[in-house]
Amino acid sequence: MPKQSERGEIRGDLVQRRRQLKPAERVAAAQGLRHSLEQLPEFLTDVHVAGYWATGGELPLNMAIAPLAGRGQQFYLPVVGTDKRLTFEPWATGDDIKPSRLGIPEPTPSDKGVGPEKLDLVLVPLLGFDRRGNRLGFGGGYYDRSFAFLRGQTRPTQPLLVGIGYSFQELDKIVTAEWDVKLDYIATDKELIDCTGTAE
Repeated sequence: MPKQSERGEIRGDLVQRRRQLKPAERVAAAQGLRHSLEQLPEFLTDVHVAGYWATGGELPLNMAIAPLAGRGQQFYLPVVGTDKRLTFEPWATGDDIKPSRLGIPEPTPSDKGVGPEKLDLVLVPLLGFDRRGNRLGFGGGYYDRSFAFLRGQTRPTQPLLVGIGYSFQELDKIVTAEWDVKLDYIATDKELIDCTGTAE
């Protein structure tokens, strides 16, 4: 991937391509994502699983997370704090949700929310990725800031970070910054990519 200064242009291209997907293509992609995630044993067994509310053409998680409750797993959605860090609130279909100040649907903060370090597995939204586990995010740094504690640890560990994206969001190489947190796996509509053990 080109230099950091060109990230904005690449983000714009990927956002546009994502928004152009037809409804039937999104449904097929959501089905493919579920199949990819079910190849990861932790996705079937980890108790505390966080994800995101798909907006702006993001790959929807609805089909993948539907079976979690039946397996005794708890699903969480992120809430952005005033310190620009994420906490995670338990959420199930039908629970209340409302737009945050950033316009992203969030659950209401409660005393049941947990910090990032309490999660077992996190499904991380992205705009672009490479096979080394590097992620091109939206520029806000919320995930990198919230999971910075993982940078000094031997990976993989808990929580396991799994990037979620369409296969067309793959880039040859993403130029990283010192604050970037690597992904352990990437699940797309086509495959599950193991990034553990790959070089920067």
